[in-house]
Amino acid sequence: MAQMARAYQIHGSELQVVQMVVTPGSKVVSEPGALLYMSDDVTMETSSGGGIPQALRRILSGESFFVNTYVYHGSTFGYVAFASPHPGKILPLDLRVTGPMLCQSDAFLCGMGNVDINVHVVRELRTAIFGGEGFFLQRLTGDGTAFVNGGGTVIEKKLGRGEVIKLDSGCLVAFSESVSYEIQYVGRLRSALFGGEGIFLTKMTGPGVVYIQSLPVARLAINLQKAGFGQQGNRANNLGNCARLVVVLLFVLVFLLVAFATPGQWHRVLDEL
Repeated sequence: MAQMARAYQIHGSELQVVQMVVTPGSKVVSEPGALLYMSDDVTMETSSGGGIPQALRRILSGESFFVNTYVYHGSTFGYVAFASPHPGKILPLDLRVTGPMLCQSDAFLCGMGNVDINVHVVRELRTAIFGGEGFFLQRLTGDGTAFVNGGGTVIEKKLGRGEVIKLDSGCLVAFSESVSYEIQYVGRLRSALFGGEGIFLTKMTGPGVVYIQSLPVARLAINLQKAGFGQQGNRANNLGNCARLVVVLLFVLVFLLVAFATPGQWHRVLDEL
């Protein structure tokens, strides 16, 4: 097991690749579409990864119904590599050291050894709605090493018992199961309306470790859209906004006709349209 924890390399800076060494009897799993390359003596097998109930739990956590398992058929060792789907960092989590970890939806990239992906339900309603991570998180357990995606730069914060850190909603990548996860009102109405950070902040209370990302994928997509990638995208957005406005006006018209006109009157109006 000690050798397995060292049997990988992470290449690159912002668009990273993780390459793993596979030996006879070792196990590597990944999300469909994550593979970059593999040696000739490694084969890929696709399955539901534990049956339909397990697959459905993965779907709730933001992953796919199927998982890919990579098996080495040689006598020495082979290799397999996976690429991050967006700019950022690949974060290795040795679950023997960290214990169970909770991650944002769709964070899991791949794993070596015994890594189980399950779903964790955020029980507090306002945290699920305003915390930036939704109703479901990924729960990673086992004694292997899991690799998760984080956008931009990923910062590790180790919290002592009762220690609190507040972060911008949506910037959470992963945290220990022992860490308390909730939201907190930003403070003053003026700050909430004009501070640019929203109404709530995410509040994490130790003990445990918290991983924070500087550029969540959703924020990157919004910034690219604002930058006008490209004019065609802007035209498409404008057309979409116009279409939504037309639909709203039609609903308002129908409501007014039903509420204030007699059946004969609104039938005549519809005939004129």
